[in-house]
Amino acid sequence: PIPCVPWQSQTSGQYQRRVHGVGKGPFPTELPEGDQWGDIMWKVGHEYGTTTGRRRRCGWLDLPLLQYSTLVNNYTSINITKLDILNDFEDIKVGVSYRVGDRVLPPGMMPSTLDDLRKVEVDYETLPGWQSDISSAKSWVELPENAKAYVRRIEELVGVPVSWVGVGPNRSQMLLRVPDGMSA
Repeated sequence: PIPCVPWQSQTSGQYQRRVHGVGKGPFPTELPEGDQWGDIMWKVGHEYGTTTGRRRRCGWLDLPLLQYSTLVNNYTSINITKLDILNDFEDIKVGVSYRVGDRVLPPGMMPSTLDDLRKVEVDYETLPGWQSDISSAKSWVELPENAKAYVRRIEELVGVPVSWVGVGPNRSQMLLRVPDGMSA
């Protein structure tokens, strides 16, 4: 007989520092076209549909959606890309919970229908921006403290570590997220 050796699977989810998409459907954290911050995300992030060329819908990071995705996909870590799009923001909102009427949905719980998802209101937390160009950073330790605090807060609310942080469009701009207290 062949011995059975237990092993632990590692599953990593990939997320941009905010949410985007094309088409229709509920998008709780969407910033409508003409919104100052949504327009900056769209322009700086070059958010156009690959096939259609249409403007993508942009919005703040939707943590209830990320929590749900992490739960159903059993992610053991996540990666964050395009963090540099937020370089010039003084304040950065993060959608931290969904509210249906007076009821706050628990972390990881999503409305069961699209109609119910259209009805949610999002509770936001505002984090301080870093207001500096992070695209030339070569390591986690080179990031401004507020950028690192943003990533740490996402880790705290999602419940899994961030493994990689993207600070620009190139593969070489993916930084290994070094745990606090350790050096790369």
